[in-house]
Amino acid sequence: MKDKKVDRRVKYTKMMLKESLIQLLQIKSIDKITIKEICELADINRSTFYSHYTDQHDLINQVQQELLKDINEYLDNYNFKGPEAESFQMIVSILEYIVANAELCKVLLGKNGNRELQKEIMMLVQEQALREVSYENNMDEETIEYYTLFAVNGSIGIIQKWLQDNMKKSAREMAEMITKLIFRGVYPTH
Repeated sequence: MKDKKVDRRVKYTKMMLKESLIQLLQIKSIDKITIKEICELADINRSTFYSHYTDQHDLINQVQQELLKDINEYLDNYNFKGPEAESFQMIVSILEYIVANAELCKVLLGKNGNRELQKEIMMLVQEQALREVSYENNMDEETIEYYTLFAVNGSIGIIQKWLQDNMKKSAREMAEMITKLIFRGVYPTH
């Protein structure tokens, strides 16, 4: 019984620190955020903070790793069929996750977010679908790399704009747009 209580307190403490960090990241960069600010906002003392994290960069790193783990688990719940359908379903699921975790995602995936994290997330989404496309179209590795870079960077830009616009379009509408652009380009084929 006591272990469960301690575990709940640790989870609560970490949740409060994470929420405080997210609030602060909405107004300033990680380099300008102090441990003191995080702790005051979370109403947690500094020694408690240091029992879980080495500094604010360690906290944000753990938050980012948790985000990647969650997205991987979220994607594992889907069965995909065919490259375009597969890509569409993966993108829908990622965008639904973003909606469900809007504040965190706005901070981490927004224009001032960690670019490497953004690429890593989009690579999770695109990797398998792009592999399927390359096999069907007999693309060489260099072409696959160019195609992947284009798809990932374009998708990140679209998602950033969507977040900036407060996600006015649904996850499904955005996934349709991204999938269409990746597989068919801007102009419809005749």
